[in-house]
Amino acid sequence: MMNLSRRDFLKTSLLATTGSMLVPRFLKAWENPIQRGSDRILIVLQLSGGNDGLNTVVPYHNDLYYKWRPKLALPPDKIIKLSDELALNNALEKLHLLYDRGHVGIFNNVGYPNPDRSHFRSMDIWQSASGSAEYVNTGWIGRYLDSQCDGCGAHSAIEIDDTLSLALKGASVKGMAVKDPAKLYRAAQAPFFKTLSSDFSLVHPEENVAYLYKTLAETVSNSDYIYSKSKVYQTKTEYPDTDFGKRLKTIGELIGSGVNTRVYYAALSGFDTHVRQSGTQERQLKTFADAVYALVTDLESTNNFERVVIMTFSEFGRRVSENASGGTDHGTANNLFLIGKKISAGILNETPNLQDLDNNDLIFQIDFRSIYATLLRKWLSVDEENIVNGKFPVLDFI
Repeated sequence: MMNLSRRDFLKTSLLATTGSMLVPRFLKAWENPIQRGSDRILIVLQLSGGNDGLNTVVPYHNDLYYKWRPKLALPPDKIIKLSDELALNNALEKLHLLYDRGHVGIFNNVGYPNPDRSHFRSMDIWQSASGSAEYVNTGWIGRYLDSQCDGCGAHSAIEIDDTLSLALKGASVKGMAVKDPAKLYRAAQAPFFKTLSSDFSLVHPEENVAYLYKTLAETVSNSDYIYSKSKVYQTKTEYPDTDFGKRLKTIGELIGSGVNTRVYYAALSGFDTHVRQSGTQERQLKTFADAVYALVTDLESTNNFERVVIMTFSEFGRRVSENASGGTDHGTANNLFLIGKKISAGILNETPNLQDLDNNDLIFQIDFRSIYATLLRKWLSVDEENIVNGKFPVLDFI
């Protein structure tokens, strides 16, 4: 038998926490899909850094917008009008095409009570669906998996990244971080782990080691499954040649291949615009909109768009007033996009109130957990109260 110490095994097994992990192929993990609402898919897109909502969905008809932002306010040639009150940043041209087709719903003033302006803390709040005074070590998607998974694989929720966010971590079930299915599969074929799988005893008295074996077994099974499925469909849709475009291309191909995944998660960073905001935000918004448009085009080509809802969020908005560095500082409430064939389209609530502010910040009108609750109940067909840790109004956008 191969001489492998417990310490060596534990050190090696720690690699199993990331999407680029090396894992043995010696057990078969469960591959059952979630059954309830199993035909529907939710895609969550995170705009990291705190996107400036007022220069994304622009209250161009409000004089206070120009008063608070004498330099940053977008001029008429930089916006795409949606109504008599609101317009899109013209970097979102591709999103506007989807809006005109009735596939985009916009909520303004989304946030939570007693908001936190720390990137890390506010992101934890959004990902865990907790209150600002609560500290929770599981995510709302992870708790969805906990409530619905009885022998389902970690591929039931996939994050297109090398590491797994809090959002996808449940108490007993976790999603899976996969940035490149082929790379992950090749890593799982490492000779060391093939030797480990054949020589190391599966019976071990220590509970921690048994748990790690179980984790490794589930991971390799899911990586094999995802890789084999990912070869089924190779898209002909032209995605932007950006990192975010490639992430959404992976999602499009996995959906087109028929992977049994209910939730996909991907992030686009770079929205922390304290200085020289205009150029930076426009580039990021264009990156976002162009990739989403390509994804929708791809989903339509495989007749999958009607079973998908895309939700975007950012951990907070920016302050109403510009700062002295050509940017904006951390704020509170923000807008949120919903994209799909089955959602209510258009502007879904009131415009931002620039007269009634809280210390130069927007006051939230819709708790983000109401958005989650609605998606869970009406789209994923599950009881949402234990997942969002409370009772929140279910909305009418589905």
